[in-house]
Amino acid sequence: MFAIKNIVAILFSLLIVIAGCAGGTPLQPTNSKSVSELKSEIRKAAAPYALKLADWEIENIYTPVRESSYVNTGALVEHIESILDEENISVFPAVRERITKPPLLFVISPKEKISYLDRIMLYPGLNDNQIEAVEKQVDELNLSSLVVEIGGFGAAYPAIVSPDLNTKQLVAAAVEEWTHQYLAFRPLGFLYFLDSLGFSQPADIISMNETLAGMIASEIGDKVYARYYRDADKRIGAVKTEPDFNFDKEMKETRKNVDLMLEAKRVNEAEQYMESRRLLFVQHGYKIRKLNQAYFAFHGIYGQDPSSVSTVYDDMKRLRDSYTDFASFVKDVSSMTGYQDLQSAVNRLPSK
Repeated sequence: MFAIKNIVAILFSLLIVIAGCAGGTPLQPTNSKSVSELKSEIRKAAAPYALKLADWEIENIYTPVRESSYVNTGALVEHIESILDEENISVFPAVRERITKPPLLFVISPKEKISYLDRIMLYPGLNDNQIEAVEKQVDELNLSSLVVEIGGFGAAYPAIVSPDLNTKQLVAAAVEEWTHQYLAFRPLGFLYFLDSLGFSQPADIISMNETLAGMIASEIGDKVYARYYRDADKRIGAVKTEPDFNFDKEMKETRKNVDLMLEAKRVNEAEQYMESRRLLFVQHGYKIRKLNQAYFAFHGIYGQDPSSVSTVYDDMKRLRDSYTDFASFVKDVSSMTGYQDLQSAVNRLPSK
């Protein structure tokens, strides 16, 4: 059994390497330069820092796991698998996690419209000067760019989770990154996998995957945290009260106003507005380094994020509320192959 599990792990890792090396969603024309010219210049700018995923994955397989100072990786894996078993969700592939710095994500959007055009993985640990330099080179192409620190990286096996998260966030991130691997063996996730291979899929496919993964991370992660970690957090005073400032409300308003300005072709005004809003968020303790079109493009793919304007989360939440069995909900949604399937399922629900 041990040998079979290792063979499966290696094969799954190789699949992930192939996907990661193939690149992301193709660029669309955004200015006077051709797509190929833009893409070439973006890749040239990112080249010194671009992650060589094959090398990274080989190191990831054989390097001993680095433990977080406050969460034991082996115990975390057992806890997640235990809750998944209780919820009757198949634990395949096996949950495997590493708590270490994940790669950085370089996100590119046009200035005139918020759109997730391209994404490039960069090595972790870049300093501020390196990050600002690569962003500046791409911004000079009349594009909006942002280097993002992500909480986890599922395109590696074992999945990688950042040690910089608090306990609850770390548990949720571990579940979410495993979920992407779980979904890759089901129709909805397989389409996302094809997108990573360069076979572009509709934006709703990406949003549905990220939203479903987020919902699973929330439901399963909350149960893992409540059973195994909450009491320990209380003992060390790590449980915080919610601030008075309503981040979600303010960010939704920001996204709405930015979209209106961009639709009216008031790009400069939109960018000035985003900077003023960023300063407001910073004033209230939210460390947002840059608030631009690329920021919204990245966060917008997550349906439950306040930066998103997608209706995917609302539809998926309504559908979830109609199920008493979480596993059945996950099974049905992960079998979908497009947003029309989700809409049809919601339309079949009884009227409120």
